[in-house]
Amino acid sequence: MNKSELVEAVQKSLGGDTSKAAAEAAVAAVLEGITKGVKKDKSVQLIGFGTFSVVKRAARTGVNPRTGEKIKIKASKAVKFKAGAGLKGAA
Repeated sequence: MNKSELVEAVQKSLGGDTSKAAAEAAVAAVLEGITKGVKKDKSVQLIGFGTFSVVKRAARTGVNPRTGEKIKIKASKAVKFKAGAGLKGAA
């Protein structure tokens, strides 16, 4: 499912009188809320769905697949998602 399909699903879920623009705004608001929550609190927990959290990746040595040359990869931060029980049961 891509974003436009998600917007259509939200529109259907909200009812026939909901416009596509309103459904798209709702999806955008949820995504923006998750983004702000991860930036501010480092974690967003949605009970029954899952948890978005920031994890630190350590610096490491990698290999360039084209040349075989060893390269240094800097330490970084990434967002991790851990599925909740409700989402696991739906799969």
